[in-house]
Order: sequence, then structure tokens, then C-alpha cells
Amino acid sequence: MISIRHITKRYKQVTALQDVSLELQAAQAIALIGPNGSGKSTLMKSILGLVHPDAGEITVLDQPVQRNGAYRANIGYMPQIIRFPENMQVRQLFSMMRDIRKHPGHTDNDLYQAFDIDTMANKPLGGLSGGMKQKVNAALAFLFDPRIIILDEPTAGLDPLSAEILKEKIRTEKNKGKLILISSHIMADLEEITSDVLFLMDGHIAFFKDLDTLKAETGTANLSKAIARVMTLKQESHAAH
Repeated sequence: MISIRHITKRYKQVTALQDVSLELQAAQAIALIGPNGSGKSTLMKSILGLVHPDAGEITVLDQPVQRNGAYRANIGYMPQIIRFPENMQVRQLFSMMRDIRKHPGHTDNDLYQAFDIDTMANKPLGGLSGGMKQKVNAALAFLFDPRIIILDEPTAGLDPLSAEILKEKIRTEKNKGKLILISSHIMADLEEITSDVLFLMDGHIAFFKDLDTLKAETGTANLSKAIARVMTLKQESHAAH
């Protein structure tokens, strides 16, 4: 679904991504993990066409990202921070997005209904709490039944029940064959909903493995311990050389 070939992106003296190549497939829920400054945001924004790599090519559903924005109709994106005019009401936001997208097919109202967004429909976005904004953000990401879903810190700010609703929705969409890419610092959430782990370090791919293989290779029982084990081994290897 997404093919990334040798992309490099530099910001002045900083190399955010260095010769990164990946193949991301249908029915994968991929945890995008790495320390701050590892290139996670640059990778997501490059897929979305919000950042243009200095070298390399990205194709989404066989469409080159750099040449045509039409591919974005197949992507649902949940940014970490939702940015819309503060005076706009919630219902106006959803109406505007429907007008802009002119989506001809099925709309997915599962999260809209599960989060009772009708109860906040007349509220201005600027008056919403962080958790309420996150619910709106999530409902929009899934609204147009996209084949690819990119989520940045999706459960941040959500109460436990709402977080469980969102995680169950992610599992459901993965089982329908959709590709889901999730960046989060909450390892426990990622372990519940992801099938594969992509770890970036200093703009490079440290590893890209399915979760079960990662646990087996590291002899650990959970994602957090597996990552800690991998990083310890890498540090020991570097020290030895």
C-alpha cells in the first residue's frame, strides 16, 4: 500500500531521515516508535505530502506522493494537535469536511456515535477540553472510511473508556484489511493494537519486525521490555566496536 524508496530529508544541518526504505502492507497495524528527533514526524508528514524529501520516492496505492495529491483521499489522518478556527462549531467542522472531501462512498460514523459528538455539536472548537478535541480528531480520521489511517498519539488526553473505544475501532479496521500507522509514547496501548513495530533512531530504521518475532528474539514478555532489550544490545555492540 505504501512504498518508501531511499528517502532522505535534511533540515539545514540536521538529517531527519537518511536513506529510508520501507514496504507497508494492508492489514498491518504498525507502531512507529523512536526517541524524540528520530524522524517519526518527518516520515509521517512525508507520506502525507506535508514534507517533501530531498531524495527518494514514496508511492501510496501506486500513486507517487510528490506528483499528485489525489492519493490523500485514501488516507485518514489524526494529528497530535487538532488545529481549526476556535470559533467554528463542531457541527460546522464536520459539515465543512464533508463538503471538502465530497466523498462518494460509505461514511464511517462509528466513533462519531460512540463518542456522542452530537452532544457537543453546537460548541465552538475553542471551548472544547483536550479530551473532547481528541474525540473530534479521531472521528474525523475514520469518517471517510479510508484504506490507510495515520494516527499521531491517538489516545493522549482520552479518558480510559474513550481510549478503549478507539483501540477497539483500530483493531476492527485492521481486521478489515486496512493499513494503520500509529505513533505513540504509550507502549501499553501500542502492544494491544499493533501487529508490527517500526523503530527509528537518528533518521535510520533500527528495526522493523512483527511484534511476536520481536518478543521472541529478545526473550521478553512485552513491547516496552523488548525495545529496552534491543537498545541495550545495540549499545553493547557499539561499545564493543
